Amino acid sequence: MPPAPSHPVTPDGRYFVVAGRLWRTTDPRLPPARREALVQALMAARRAVGAAKRAGDAAAERRARDAVDAAKRGLGERGPVWWDDGAPDFNRRMAVNTPYAQWYAALPGAGP
Repeated sequence: MPPAPSHPVTPDGRYFVVAGRLWRTTDPRLPPARREALVQALMAARRAVGAAKRAGDAAAERRARDAVDAAKRGLGERGPVWWDDGAPDFNRRMAVNTPYAQWYAALPGAGP
């Protein structure tokens, strides 16, 4: 799922930034139909998490969270990185604590 345009994307396209934190983008090599199927699975799993929490069903919540994880792994947002140049993964790290710090600092509205 491509990030919303309001979220800056790193120059290499590997992450988008929300509240100063890097989040891995979807693998751009995924065929559109596969990406759409995974996004639909992700949204259904997220709805299932909410329903399970409202119902107080811990087992259903665990299954739903596992489905969220499977969809995000399929999208390339978790698990092994989708790029092949050996660069490390900075997913979920604060941009200021990564090699993207200078790029992030130059963004309008970025700051401590």
